[in-house]
Amino acid sequence: MRREASQDGPPGRNRPYPDAAADSPSGAPGRKRSGRSGGPLAKPPRRPRCRRYRRQGRRGTHRVTPANAPEVNVKAIRRLTVRPVLPDPLRPLSDLARNLRWSWHAETRDLFQSVDPECWAASGGDPVRLLGTVRPARLAELAEDRRFLRRLTAAADDLDHYVTGDRWYQTQPGRLPAAVAYFSPEFGINAALPQYSGGLGILAGDHLKAASDLGVPLIGVGLLYRHGYFRQSLSRDGWQQEHYPVLDPNELPLSLLKESDGTPAEVRLALPGGRDLRARVWLARVGRVPLLLLDSDVEENDLGERGVTDRLYGGGSEHRLLQEMLLGIGGVRAVRTYCRLTGHADPEVFHTNEGHAGFLGLERIAELCDTGSEFDPALEAVRAGTVFTTHTPVPAGIDRFDRELLARHFGPDAELPRIDVERVLRLGMETYPGGEPHLFNMAVMGLRLAQRANGVSLLHGGVSREMFSGLWPGFDPDEVPITSVTNGVHAPTWVAPEVFRLGARQVGVERTETALTGDGSESWDAVVDIPAGDVWELRRTLREQLVTEVRTRLRASWRQRGAGSAELGWIDGVLDPDVLTIGFARRVPSYKRLTLMLRDRDRLTDLLLHPERPVQIVVAGKAHPADDGGKRLVQELVRFADDPRVRHRIVFLPDYGMAMAQKLYPGCDIWLNNPLRPLEACGTSGMKAALNGCLNLSVLDGWWDEWFQPDFGWAIPTADGAATDPDRRDDIEAAALYDLLEQRVTPRFYERGQSGLPDRWIEMVRRTLGLLGPKVLAGRMVREYVERLYAPAAAAHRAMDPDSAHALADWKARVRAAWPGVAVDHLETAAPAGTAELGATLVLRVRVRLGELVPDDVEVQAVSGRVDTEDRITDASAVPLKPVGGPDLEGRWAYEGPLTLDRTGPFGYTVRILPAHPLLASSADMGLVAVGSEELVEAAGLLMR
Repeated sequence: MRREASQDGPPGRNRPYPDAAADSPSGAPGRKRSGRSGGPLAKPPRRPRCRRYRRQGRRGTHRVTPANAPEVNVKAIRRLTVRPVLPDPLRPLSDLARNLRWSWHAETRDLFQSVDPECWAASGGDPVRLLGTVRPARLAELAEDRRFLRRLTAAADDLDHYVTGDRWYQTQPGRLPAAVAYFSPEFGINAALPQYSGGLGILAGDHLKAASDLGVPLIGVGLLYRHGYFRQSLSRDGWQQEHYPVLDPNELPLSLLKESDGTPAEVRLALPGGRDLRARVWLARVGRVPLLLLDSDVEENDLGERGVTDRLYGGGSEHRLLQEMLLGIGGVRAVRTYCRLTGHADPEVFHTNEGHAGFLGLERIAELCDTGSEFDPALEAVRAGTVFTTHTPVPAGIDRFDRELLARHFGPDAELPRIDVERVLRLGMETYPGGEPHLFNMAVMGLRLAQRANGVSLLHGGVSREMFSGLWPGFDPDEVPITSVTNGVHAPTWVAPEVFRLGARQVGVERTETALTGDGSESWDAVVDIPAGDVWELRRTLREQLVTEVRTRLRASWRQRGAGSAELGWIDGVLDPDVLTIGFARRVPSYKRLTLMLRDRDRLTDLLLHPERPVQIVVAGKAHPADDGGKRLVQELVRFADDPRVRHRIVFLPDYGMAMAQKLYPGCDIWLNNPLRPLEACGTSGMKAALNGCLNLSVLDGWWDEWFQPDFGWAIPTADGAATDPDRRDDIEAAALYDLLEQRVTPRFYERGQSGLPDRWIEMVRRTLGLLGPKVLAGRMVREYVERLYAPAAAAHRAMDPDSAHALADWKARVRAAWPGVAVDHLETAAPAGTAELGATLVLRVRVRLGELVPDDVEVQAVSGRVDTEDRITDASAVPLKPVGGPDLEGRWAYEGPLTLDRTGPFGYTVRILPAHPLLASSADMGLVAVGSEELVEAAGLLMR
């Protein structure tokens, strides 16, 4: 049977989740609950024995004695959390546990571990769970321990200084945003708060942590999923099984946001039919950053509404729509409530991390309409202060909803009743060639509601400009106003303690901490001075730790698959701490090609079993519960890894999550990534590996395309031509991967210099740490967001007062109405017809028709550059021409200006007219352009060859 635990949609209240009672957050040990066992390592639930048990039946009272009493599994009819009462001297422990800074602050984790090392290990390193399980006698003992109390006071003081003191942001010149609201459908902060599925959530968590380290006044906004994302296990035949944890917010590092009278703060959304969707707001402290998580599982909601925030990326279209309405519309209301209750500054900038939260713009428009604004001026004001980040390089990865479904949930009988439904629908319509007119596209709405947008790597920025170019007709993709900020990772979270200690020995603890938070350094020069022996010893230590971790997890997985202990002795020989170790771990959509390594199984087997230069591979990853194709890929990999011939050299570890990743990245020598180029938006797992001295072996996609150097690893050649058959492409690229491993990678790892060490490999590790390390930091990424997007957006927001917004909206309406009458009418130049010399200057004279517009409404540009074989201008540069007269008797305006021929070879130019206004973020903002006809420019001598 392929699916032993079907998870087709959310279960009802009377339908239990398979194994849900014992499941726990991804990467965290299971929380003990009444219910079925969560796996071979979990203790079965205790079944209470009653000394005396009466059962009333038709034959009267039956007395059961202890000897013949059956074991019964008694389930509670109501659940509550009993919080521990800490002795007064230990009260700061509660504050430390409730601020997730402990997840990246080693000293705080060490303090909690010393409370009770056994309980700490059993809690999975979760301070909230630890404090709920430690014995009262131990707490009383610690309350009298002066040494412990000194450490506790120091940790509490350090947290207070971290939260309240000035950091990078507070020292910057100029007027930065008072606050930024950051919306994301998932956040990967720590395994103790399992609200993430993959890279998007981990990136969002790293964004919050880095913002906290830098002092950026961010407010995070998301949803609290009561069942999180699924836990993964395997059936005996290797088919993925999904199990959903049952999460109690009271057992998580969260607190309920409350009104001044002590009642829970609440946000509401209007639903069709006069119903309400209510949500409470839970608050997570991520260092300095508050994270607001909306929770619909409240008693006042009907059963269906209670389940809106049940699972991350679960349910059908309407379920997802309600989640995204709650995230966007409810999220803005939650932010307003939080700022009202705490005095936090209101956000000047709203950052939408992917399209899921795009409805936040509609709520902010509605807020302005409530103050008397019309829709169009409100739209301009909202756009000015909005940043939109797209993370997907494929249209299939974008949420799209049926128009009728949207129309039912907005308007007079539903949400945002004061806004015309047609205006809402128009924002998400795919009005470009090839678009689906009956679908509402969340990314399209996100772009239309944001004045600034970005992709997440240099390559992905280009892919996004191409993908969304239909929204800016008449402009080349290079001019589409989508920039890029390459993702980064939060080093204090992902750098292994052993790596940190090596750096601290070299330059000191404080300098190491400062460097890892992103101090703007372009290189870490001190790394080159670390002795080769220390580097190699570090790498072997980390590899050895991974081997131990793999064996533990593999044994647990096989027990879950039904194997007995007597069958698993072979696991003690799985992996070798002296063998080149390759890691591959990520989500399992088809484009990431989990099974590319299996393309030639004989060749892979030879690599694994090579007598002198063997490799070993650790693989992990989850397929989406609805993606049977992805599950088949997992099964194919698992079945290969189950083969007794190779199972000591290749393993698949189920339930990939943050806890596993923090052992996996440092322990690998090579991080493998082989997506179909250019479908990887960024791909940050290789960054985390690099920060621990792991070399990358990857297709030139995402961030690796941008920062690859031979010192940092190897680039897998690609066959991504449009005419290449997909199967042949996989064959070619798999062969290239095998070639690299056989001819370049393994020889480099196993060769030894005069010192007996792999000197050339160690030098690559040093170069990776010293030169690549500073680039991949989330601190660098957040600084870029502040300087390039947040600060300009805040300035635009302040400039867009009600009068300015109204004036801009009126101007745009006037320009759109008049644009059909705008044209380039005449172009002349004294240039020779065919050739010209480098450095020569041409004088362009142009006459243009502006219809009802005037020169202040437009910019006339000369666009020039090299031309291809079809006379398309590439690598274009634009120079504005100046108005010199007009209008003439025919209503034409004269413009002229110089054009310098600064490039040799085929060269061309043309003239175009664009709308121009000081409050536009870019000249392409309105998607309007008028270009001279081909006949016109040919007559003027378009090409200089």
